[in-house]
Amino acid sequence: MAEAKTTKTTRKPATKRTPAKKAAPKKTGATANKAEAETAATGTTEAKSRFNAALEEAKAGAAALRDEANTRAGAYREQAKSRGDDIMADAKQYGEKAKTRASELAVEGKAAASDAIANIGKAVGDTAGQIDERFGEQYGDYARSASRTLVETSAKLEAKSLEEIGEDTREAIRKSPAAAVGIAAVVGFLVARLFRSGK
Repeated sequence: MAEAKTTKTTRKPATKRTPAKKAAPKKTGATANKAEAETAATGTTEAKSRFNAALEEAKAGAAALRDEANTRAGAYREQAKSRGDDIMADAKQYGEKAKTRASELAVEGKAAASDAIANIGKAVGDTAGQIDERFGEQYGDYARSASRTLVETSAKLEAKSLEEIGEDTREAIRKSPAAAVGIAAVVGFLVARLFRSGK
């Protein structure tokens, strides 16, 4: 028995057809080239103007940076100059203080040396009588003469200014440099002994 196959067929509803849009007319060769050239010219012009604007902006930025750098450099230069001037003023001030202090110490040293020479002269003069008794009147006279010389030297030293003493010292060194070196060595030795005994 043969079975009969039944199939159901469905029908699609009919769709409305809309009229097809007409395509734009194709441009001919001359018209297409002209349009492309105008588009290319417009793009080139726009690119050039954007490039020029960017270039101008970069130039302006560089000029602003240069101005700012010059301003900062000028400020730093002024600060350095001001600090240099301050340092120079401080150095001059310290130099003046040092010069004043050295002058004061030299005056004090001159007074101390003058007093020491006078004291030595008085001590030699005081011992002249004892020298007369022990060694004879001739040696006592030498002691009195040395005492007077020391006291006179002390008075001369006290009366002279530091500049005069410096000039006299230079003149003495020019006249006899060997004696000056010898005296300097003896004075150095005595000063060293004084400082050692003070410890």
